[in-house]
Amino acid sequence: MAAKIFIDGSEGTTGLRINERFAGRDDIELLKIDPELRKDPAEIKKHINESDITFLCLPDQAAVEAAEMVENDHTVIIDASTAHRTLPDWAYGFPELSSEHRSKIKNSRKIAVPGCYASGFIALAFPMVKEGILPKDYPVSVFAASGYSGGGKKLISAYEEEGRDKKFDSARFYAWGQTHKHLKEMKAIPGLSREPLFSPFTTNYHSGMIVQVPLFTDLLSKKVTPEELHDFFEKYYAGEKFIKVMPFGTEAEQGGALFSDSCAGYDGMQIFVTGNDDRLVVATRFDNLGKGASGAAVQCMNIVLGCDEAKGLNL
Repeated sequence: MAAKIFIDGSEGTTGLRINERFAGRDDIELLKIDPELRKDPAEIKKHINESDITFLCLPDQAAVEAAEMVENDHTVIIDASTAHRTLPDWAYGFPELSSEHRSKIKNSRKIAVPGCYASGFIALAFPMVKEGILPKDYPVSVFAASGYSGGGKKLISAYEEEGRDKKFDSARFYAWGQTHKHLKEMKAIPGLSREPLFSPFTTNYHSGMIVQVPLFTDLLSKKVTPEELHDFFEKYYAGEKFIKVMPFGTEAEQGGALFSDSCAGYDGMQIFVTGNDDRLVVATRFDNLGKGASGAAVQCMNIVLGCDEAKGLNL
């Protein structure tokens, strides 16, 4: 029997990509709400409780309200908002981090999809903290570039409108006040004792991102060479379909550069390790709408359904 799926917020950027990934699937039945009633609480509540799995692609407060509408013991909520990511009774939707994360996703009725920047950072920080390489009190800095689709419909419109302001031809640095909404999970999930110093920017392409973390090796709990850290990540993520540790020296083969839009449309994540014996840079490259949002949400759904995690996804 096909699983009944409802997307609350299906017209948003994340919801639209989830819909795309459902194309051709015969194991799900998509519950569609009348467009005129898509903001009607009673209608939303009815669809949530009729579903086996509901995706919440909503602002935080709306996601909290929608999650509270569940009145049965079978509906699974997969929330793409920031609202529930650090709550202990919600599974954090990044199964590759540990067997415990994957098991909790499989057995939970409440799953929080990680933020896009947070996914890129946590894929690097969580293993290093867990295995005693990165101290919990390390003064972490994170630098990240994203396609403008990560800013939602309003930012997409600003970049794509005819006769747009010329300023959007250049890089758009933001989050200067160090209050970005992903910082909370970037600290909590790896178990850091302080929030990272985070400097993101968007620029003139639709989707794809690079998240990079520079490290001084003499401040690590265990001094490692670039080659040793590369081998560490290869072993940590061995066998994972969605995480690919790129061959050491890949950036040199590409003229010493990595381009942040190269994974647009891809639902996995690439890891790079560069630098020298004194200063390392570790980085992830992925699609902010893929492993950074919709792709991760569908992967979690596949785990709940017990099918191939990559079903319907682009790897």
